Amino acid sequence: MKQTILALLLTLGYGLNAQQITCSPEDKSLFEVKLLDLMQTKGATLGDTIAQVGRSFLGTPYVEKTLEVGDTETLVVNFGGLDCTTFVENVLAFSLMLQNRQKDFESFTDNLETVRYRNGSLNGYPSRLHYFTEWIRNNERKGLVKDITEELGGEKLEKSINFMGTHRNLYPFLASDENFEAMLEVEKVLATEEICYLPKDQIESKEHLIKSGDIIALATSIKGLDVTHTGIALHRPDGRLHLLHASSKNGEVEISELPLADYLKNIKSNIGIIVARPALVSF
Repeated sequence: MKQTILALLLTLGYGLNAQQITCSPEDKSLFEVKLLDLMQTKGATLGDTIAQVGRSFLGTPYVEKTLEVGDTETLVVNFGGLDCTTFVENVLAFSLMLQNRQKDFESFTDNLETVRYRNGSLNGYPSRLHYFTEWIRNNERKGLVKDITEELGGEKLEKSINFMGTHRNLYPFLASDENFEAMLEVEKVLATEEICYLPKDQIESKEHLIKSGDIIALATSIKGLDVTHTGIALHRPDGRLHLLHASSKNGEVEISELPLADYLKNIKSNIGIIVARPALVSF
C-alpha cells in the first residue's frame, strides 16, 4: 500500500499528451545521453547524488525565460539552456529517476511536472510555482523537500509577495486577463504565509550544518519578491560551502568561485538564504 501511494504521488503528472510537452529532438537525444551517464553516478547519500547530477550540467549555458514558450503553458524540457530555477528542477527530476531506477523519458517528464507545478499537475500558467517560497512549501507537501531554515536559526519575515501582480508587463503570459486574475489570487494566499530566512551574517557560522545537495534560495529585500536566485549547496575541498548554480553573470552553470557567505556579500539586495533539504522518496 505504501509503495502504491508513493507511486501515485510521484506520477501526478502522468497522462500529459504530446501537445502539452515542448521538447526538441535534440533535447530528447541529450536526455538519453545524460541518463546513460548518470546511471553510473548514484552517490552514497541522496545529497551526494543530487550534487553529482548538478555537476553533470556544468558549462550548460544560462538562458532566461526558457519556459515562456508559445501561447499556452506546456511542460518545457530544455537541456541546452537553463535558468537558476529550471537547473534545480532538472537536477531533482533526474535524481528522482536515479532513486527510483526509472529509465524512460515519460518518467522524467512526470517527475519534472511533479516538481514544477502546484500539487504536481500542469493546469495552465498559474499552476506553475512561480515564487520559490511557494515552490519549497508545495514540494515539501509532496514529500520531496524539507525546509530546514528555521532549524538553522532562521528568522521570520512578513512581506507582501506580489511582484508579478505589480509588474504585469514583464510577464508575457499575464497579458491574458484570466492568467493575471489567477496570479492575483495566488498572491493573496502567499500574503498569509511567513518567510523564514537565515540572515547573511549568520551563514558562515552555520554552513557546516548545510549539506551538499541542499537547495539554496537567495532571499531578497526587493519589494514584492521573495527570492532572486537559487542553486545547490556544495562543500568544496577548501572546507567551505559554495553554490552550484546557473549563473546569469557568467552565463553558464558553474560552482561559485567564492564561498557562499562571501559570494552573497557582493549582492546588496540579498538579506540571507532559505535552505530546503531534498527528501526524495525512494521505493
